[in-house]
Amino acid sequence: MSGLRIRPAEPADFPAAARLTVAAYEADGQLKGEHGYGAVLADVSTRAVSGEVLVAVDEVTDAVLGSVTFVLPGSPFAELSGPGEAEFRMLAVDPGAQGRGVGAALAKACVERAAELGCAAVVICVRAGMAESAHRLYSRLGFVRAPEKDRSLAVDVDLLGLRLDLTRG
Repeated sequence: MSGLRIRPAEPADFPAAARLTVAAYEADGQLKGEHGYGAVLADVSTRAVSGEVLVAVDEVTDAVLGSVTFVLPGSPFAELSGPGEAEFRMLAVDPGAQGRGVGAALAKACVERAAELGCAAVVICVRAGMAESAHRLYSRLGFVRAPEKDRSLAVDVDLLGLRLDLTRG
């Protein structure tokens, strides 16, 4: 996307990344009735120590428009990844910047990072009731359902596993 730069988050980006992540999850209805997850989403500094936080920045205004956390197996934020797999979590786009390709750019950056590190696959999970646009985005990028990665966090919180095989040319 023109006018957008993806880069590692710097400490000065953390407050904006925290705000937009919580706002995006709230706007999508993902924080209703959940206790404590908003605080986890807002704790960008802990995520940055445990993995790589990437931000999407508007090249003109330098505003942080989105963020994502990229992790490898064994890190505190890895939930799904096994040997040879990378994972990204907490991909969020500022509600005011949605529809501009920010989410796709962040997801692609994670896939590229996994390939750079020699990973065989990227795994993610999406909430079963998540917006159709998110499911379409991941499908366009080549992610396919991986039911063995499915998880349930609560009575009404089902997460669907998706996997992108990086070994196929």
